[in-house]
Amino acid sequence: MKHATLSAIALVMALAPAACAQGAAAYAAPAGSTQMGHPNSIQPETTINVSAEARIDRAPDIAFVTAGVTEERATAKEAMAAQSSAMNGVFEALRAAGIADRDMQTSGLSLQPRYDYIETEDRTGMKRGQQKLAGYVASNQVTVRVRDLSRLGDTIDGLVSSGGNTLSGVNFAIDDDKEMRNEARAKAMKDAIAKAELYASAAGLRVARIVTITEGYEQSPQPMQMARMAMADSMMESTPVAGGEVGVTANLSVMFELTK
Repeated sequence: MKHATLSAIALVMALAPAACAQGAAAYAAPAGSTQMGHPNSIQPETTINVSAEARIDRAPDIAFVTAGVTEERATAKEAMAAQSSAMNGVFEALRAAGIADRDMQTSGLSLQPRYDYIETEDRTGMKRGQQKLAGYVASNQVTVRVRDLSRLGDTIDGLVSSGGNTLSGVNFAIDDDKEMRNEARAKAMKDAIAKAELYASAAGLRVARIVTITEGYEQSPQPMQMARMAMADSMMESTPVAGGEVGVTANLSVMFELTK
């Protein structure tokens, strides 16, 4: 009888670990369930994302002019020679206007055939059309950085008088816009904080701290656009040019932690 009792006790002790393991498994979290984070971690329900934008405008201090020459001749060689001769005159006029070589850059050079469409009629009276080579068109464009805006009109006039016959556009900008960008950033940040405090107050909370800041900014110039046009002699009088303002826009996305 004593031996039977000892055997029963041994059996119970052997089964106990297995029973404990089964009990633990029964109370374990299901697979794929979300575990609770550390009590000091930031929970999604205590944060808010706020977007803010600010724009700073200033009068421009620099301009970019894209202009050049377009010549048509019977042969490709003649067309290229004509544009080359006219373009040399343009460069000379730009240098005479005080434009440095580093502020002149070729932005377009092309040579293309030009065809005329001719309609003919055969013996049956049916009309047929065909293309006939009429000549070659050579074009050379230069983009000029004008640092002295008071001479912008005279610079354009000089392009005309020297042989330039095409004008693609005039764009204004700020040569060094670092200060403007920083001012726009600071203004956007103040706006983001004000928004966060407003939302927090409406929800009975307060802003505890900033969690993340994501920045994105872009320069938003307001260029004086000129349609591509042939320069005429009527432009020889001092060309009036208005610079207006150019601007920089800062965009921020800020996450704030809210608390009671």
